[in-house]
Amino acid sequence: MKDIPIGSGLLTSILFTLFMYTGTSQTTDLARLEYTYIPQSSSENSVSRFRAFVNYPITLGWEGSYLIVGLEYRYLDLDFEDPVPFEVSELGRFQLYRGNVAYTFKMKNDWRFAAKAGAEINSNFEKNTILSDDINFTGAAFFIRDRSGDEVETPSRLILGLNYSTAAGRPFPLPVINYYRQFHPQWSYSVGTPKTNLKYKLSDKHMFQGFLTLDGFFSNIQNNLDVPLNDGRSALARNISMTLVLGGFGYEYYFSKHFLYYVYGGHTIFNEIRLRDADLNNLYRINENNTFYLRTGIKFKI
Repeated sequence: MKDIPIGSGLLTSILFTLFMYTGTSQTTDLARLEYTYIPQSSSENSVSRFRAFVNYPITLGWEGSYLIVGLEYRYLDLDFEDPVPFEVSELGRFQLYRGNVAYTFKMKNDWRFAAKAGAEINSNFEKNTILSDDINFTGAAFFIRDRSGDEVETPSRLILGLNYSTAAGRPFPLPVINYYRQFHPQWSYSVGTPKTNLKYKLSDKHMFQGFLTLDGFFSNIQNNLDVPLNDGRSALARNISMTLVLGGFGYEYYFSKHFLYYVYGGHTIFNEIRLRDADLNNLYRINENNTFYLRTGIKFKI
């Protein structure tokens, strides 16, 4: 097996299959270290997250076929300061471990097919062990038309696919549609799910962008949490999730062509942290107010 040369338009299309939204966003990154901070408006609560991942692409023994192995770790801290009608001592720290394997092969007329399968462990690990409810599985299939090589005057990329996760609680996959185009040497845009943006390249060192994107998390609660309901009864919360729709601006500083520092700041358009039962019904909304969002880190990309 041989490594794929960095910088090829082919590698870009392959890596675009890896992190289409399953609680994450699309990426062409080979490795990343990232910190996110979300203070909750009209509240003393806050959310902070550390994330690290690596993707390793491998060319297989037959032309046009490739394998990509991805590993990811996330640590999420929920700082509860507001009074709530349940115990929060074991509800502050969550971890995610994820592994992905993707396969792709070349088709005709600049098209590729790619498929991805993965497993992840999402939990607060109260029992210091892994339970069956901590484990979720993901799968995705994509058709990619990639015309982003250096020899193309106006690079573009179209992604059409389906993405499924057992954590979502839906018996059907969700569609993924994304279109990228560089329409000027300094300007490019991406439209679709999970991210829409407009980028401006000031120089080889400085890049700016405006964006609209999705973010969030999902985790199992191992000991289950007794949550009072409005009608006087109570129910067991089996998991917790956060869903964000946010817009903002970003800046990237390139130490080299493939290694950079970035900072993104913005404000949420939709912000919900909720406790849910075994059937994924909402039991309690911890916060719904829109708030500021900050994400920063370093990454190695193609």
